Amino acid sequence: MQPELEMVLRLVMAMTLGALVGFERWHAGKPAGLRTNILISGGAALFTIVSIFAFDDPRMAAGVVTGIGFLGAGAIIRREEGGIGGLTTAASIWAVAAMGVAAGAGLYLISVVATVAIVFTLFFLRIVEEKVKTRPSQKENRPGEKP
Repeated sequence: MQPELEMVLRLVMAMTLGALVGFERWHAGKPAGLRTNILISGGAALFTIVSIFAFDDPRMAAGVVTGIGFLGAGAIIRREEGGIGGLTTAASIWAVAAMGVAAGAGLYLISVVATVAIVFTLFFLRIVEEKVKTRPSQKENRPGEKP
């Protein structure tokens, strides 16, 4: 396969897989949705592709981790009631960037498996959490029980 065609395939694959995760995030009403996840995975893949094909130095892709850390930190907010929010969004941004790096490096199978695992975690485990409703630490003490 011609190098340019290989590069395009890697980029398109990363953006498509990012769209799958982004659709789930958009459907869940989260701020980092479809377009954000496509851009994150595509950008990560593009940095990886450029570092491999243009500079023959995959270390450049390591900068993606640092950059995504700043983006993820911006997704975490402090709530008035004292808690924090956005951790799952920050984690999904980080995971989608890693998947984009894998696709950009030509690791097609692992990028697909990672995408399936990410979507499973975000969608199906949210359903499990909703079924359970409360975590053990959130349960109220019953009368007569010690806190």
